[in-house]
Order: sequence, then C-alpha cells, then structure tokens
Amino acid sequence: MIIDIHGHYTTAPGALEQWRKRQIAGLEDPSSMPRVGDLKISDDELRETIERNQLRQMRERGSDLTIFSPRASFMAHHIGDFQVSSTWAAICNELCYRVSQLFPEHFIGAAMLPQSPGVDPATCIAELERCVKDYGFVAINLNPDPSGGHWTSPPLTDRHWYPIYEKMVEYDIPAMVHVSTSCNDCFHTTGAHYINADTTAVMQLIQGDLFKDFPALRFVIPHGGGAAPYHWGRYRGLAQALEKPLLDEHLLRNVFFDTCVYHQPGIDLLTKVIPVDNVLFASEMIGAVRGIDPQTGHHFDDTRRYIEGADLSDEDRHKIYEGNARRVYPRLDAALKSQGR
Repeated sequence: MIIDIHGHYTTAPGALEQWRKRQIAGLEDPSSMPRVGDLKISDDELRETIERNQLRQMRERGSDLTIFSPRASFMAHHIGDFQVSSTWAAICNELCYRVSQLFPEHFIGAAMLPQSPGVDPATCIAELERCVKDYGFVAINLNPDPSGGHWTSPPLTDRHWYPIYEKMVEYDIPAMVHVSTSCNDCFHTTGAHYINADTTAVMQLIQGDLFKDFPALRFVIPHGGGAAPYHWGRYRGLAQALEKPLLDEHLLRNVFFDTCVYHQPGIDLLTKVIPVDNVLFASEMIGAVRGIDPQTGHHFDDTRRYIEGADLSDEDRHKIYEGNARRVYPRLDAALKSQGR
C-alpha cells in the first residue's frame, strides 16, 4: 500500500467557509452567531468534492489511503475563545469523519483540537476522545502556537501540554505538529509560519527531556521537518553543547518526518540525512502548493515521483510508503487489518 499520512480537507463545500464567516462575524454581533444546525452539507456534496479532487488525484498518482484532517489554515485557533474553537473543531472533524465513512478504503481521520490561546490544553480532551472513540480517528494535529504567529504558548516540552500527551499515550496515537494561519504579517502562513514551526518544534524537543517522561510519545514533524534535515549537523552540534544524548537516541525514537518536500533534491537530502525508519510518505495534497513545476512538467506535490526517483532500496520504499505508517499509527494498522489489508 501507499499511505499518505498528511492530507487536509481543503476542498470542503463552500457552505463550510460561509458558516465560519458567520461565526466570526458573530464575535462582534452575537445576534448573528450561527447555530450548528444552520450548516447543511449533504453526502452527495461531500462525495463530489472528494471524487473530483483528492480521490481523483490519489488514483492518478497511485496512492491508496490518506490520513485526513480538517484544513490546517482554517483551524485559526487565535480567533474567538475556547467555545468558538470547540464548536468549529467539532464541525470540521465531523465532516472528515463523514468522508471516511463514504470512502472507507481511501480515507481515515485525524482530529483537529479545539485549542485556544491561554486556555488549558486539558479542555481539548473531550474532542480528542470523541474523535478516537466515536469516529475511529488514528491521530491528532497539535498546534504548538494557537496564537497564530505570536508564540505565546510554552514550549512543547513544558508540562502545560502534558494532559494531551497523557491521552496520546493512553490511546496510542501520534500527533502531527501543525500550526494554522499566521495572523502576523511577518510570517507567510504556508511559506514561513509552517516551516518555522516545524523547525521550532524540533529544537524545542532537542532542548528538553520530554521523552524521559513519555517514552512512548510520538510526533510527526510535517513538511519534511522544516529546516531540521538541512541543518542536521547544527542540531547534532547544539544537542552536544546542551549535553544531550545523540539525536538518534534523544529524538529519533519518538520523532518522525514526512515527505511533503516538493522537489527531488529535497527528498534526496531528507532520505540521506534522516534514517529511513523515521520517514513517512505524505503529499499534503490538496494543499499549499498546487501548481505544476515547469522544470519537470509534473505537480510539485506529486511526491511519489520523488520517492521513486530517490536512491532507495525496495525495502526502504516499502517502509516509507507503508511500513513506517503502520508502526507509528497503530490504530491505522488495526483498522487496515480489520479490512483485510
């Protein structure tokens, strides 16, 4: 199988965005705040958006299954309060669940959390539990910066985050560390804020000793790990200066990187620097980069081409495409086995 561990519902019916605009407007004028029941999206609408977009491209590019979560840039945890985020997360997660039920062979869910700046992460537990227990989701997305580019939360190694980590260990699920929209003009959302956050998460984890408290905790750092693989010597040197163990022991038992890197040299570097056991196939399709690369004539986010073009053995490709995903996402492995796959 070819398992894409990083997909977002970026093509949801327009009614979802219109409802969200009404919710945001309701922050200024409570009388205009929409009710959850005001959002009407039929199964046929969901089928159309998926069949014309994600599923069509999966078939064209030869991938089998996508771990599917709400649109990252739409999470916008900095907007409103916890109640606003809670309602919005529940709506978005339900849509991903419905997609997974309509296309059970091709999609399985990962949850958006109802995070809010300055709010105890323990408030996210109810939605996390609902998504795992009721929806069969196999992972969560964890935003290390709910402030939207101002970084007001403690580092990921701080006890502030422990309520979520405890549930992750209990349910044996990983978290993809994924920020949302940047409301800071200094940081372009997908070109700077996303990559900055990936890099920042890696350094935070190097500085701390989180995995001594949670040896079974697993994080996926998306977008190829930001700058980390490119500057791996810097991080090894910083870890040494901080008197931390070698990164193979200190980090790589618990931290994994995806292949959302949109050119062949980037994938070549990723797979040479980071052990293959820590690399998971992903495309973020349909995501931030949707155009065709004029140098190749293929879509930038057709990442399978780069894995096929990399200097890898068949065994290594199997690990990247399927084996590592089944190991890092045990609930995914169980779901596939229940389907006879």
